[in-house]
Amino acid sequence: MMAEKNVSQNIDDYRRLIEIARDLASTLDLDTLLYRIVKVAAEIANAEEASILLYDDVMRQLHFQVATNMEANMRGVAVPLEGSIAGWILTNRKPVRIGDVQDDDRYFPGVENATSYATQSLLGVPLITKDKVVGVLEVLNKKEGHFSKADEELLLVLGAQAAVAIENTRLFQQSDLISEFVHELRTPLASLSTATYLLLRPEISAEQHEQIVNNIHSETLRLNALASSFLDLSRLESGRVHFHYKSVDIEPIFNACRDIMQTKALEGSVEILIDVKRNLPKLEADPDKVKQVLLNLVSNAIKYNKLGGTVTLRARKEKDQMLIEVEDTGYGIPAEAMPHLFKKFFRVHETETKIAGTGLGLSISKQIVQGHNGTIDVKSKSGAGTTFIVHLPLRASRD
Repeated sequence: MMAEKNVSQNIDDYRRLIEIARDLASTLDLDTLLYRIVKVAAEIANAEEASILLYDDVMRQLHFQVATNMEANMRGVAVPLEGSIAGWILTNRKPVRIGDVQDDDRYFPGVENATSYATQSLLGVPLITKDKVVGVLEVLNKKEGHFSKADEELLLVLGAQAAVAIENTRLFQQSDLISEFVHELRTPLASLSTATYLLLRPEISAEQHEQIVNNIHSETLRLNALASSFLDLSRLESGRVHFHYKSVDIEPIFNACRDIMQTKALEGSVEILIDVKRNLPKLEADPDKVKQVLLNLVSNAIKYNKLGGTVTLRARKEKDQMLIEVEDTGYGIPAEAMPHLFKKFFRVHETETKIAGTGLGLSISKQIVQGHNGTIDVKSKSGAGTTFIVHLPLRASRD
């Protein structure tokens, strides 16, 4: 009777895998895809948790990318290839089943220290597609008994499906982004082509010559900024950017952003103000990434401000979140542009020819904020200024 039950269960599990394959093939957002994979992995293996580590073949490092219920501050935790079970799985391209990880010499305690989640049993499989290893899928702490050979076989099938889906999603995102990038390159390249042609004309004056050279310099700077932003966004969307969490005060980050943007602000007679509530708790986040978001928002607030205007950075605690606001007294955003603000390469039509920009800053900022399990919103009224509001979890529950 028990054997019949096991056979029936195995058939149900494989049917589930067939259904999952269709689901994974239709998902083109990487984070959504990864969450679906770990959720299913934990279910079919009857495990407490499941997680995915992605391999960065440039940095030659494994990093935690997503997990079922573990806290978000594990995202980006680096796991060494040598001296870790996941590293062994990736290097040897073989699955591993362990009853008690504490007895295994390969066990890396860094993740457990970062998350306060105690791991006992573990089953891990490599994510391989077309002879390329993209990461490792692990399930932790079998709810009843030990991970079995049947669990391993099911997870290997899911891992093979997951690897293909991850690589396809990355390729789709890169293809989509590259086509948009090439389209955006056409305008500055056309300007440079025209400028160099005019420089070769014998009849241009010295004044015209200087103006054309300045235009070439300006377009070159724009191309450089566009390329840098494109690479940032590409790495964010493909899961290759890793967040390094620390316990940080937000006020010093505000002060650093003000110092960096001060010269730009003075050019437009814009004053940068800081308003931080007293006794504000520390934020568990990647300080460099938070700073990148704020610099993007402050830069925009200065560029789209009125002469003699102000930019105010505020921070306060609201329940288990920190709310960060960047408010300006500028021209505001037209209502019809609001739904498109965070789209790649989008620029407000009324200002795109007057104010330099790549149209990628807000897309990058949104990706970083979402990577912290936060949200970013905007409130604006045409002619009456704009406020961007960033909601970030404090992550104080880890303590």
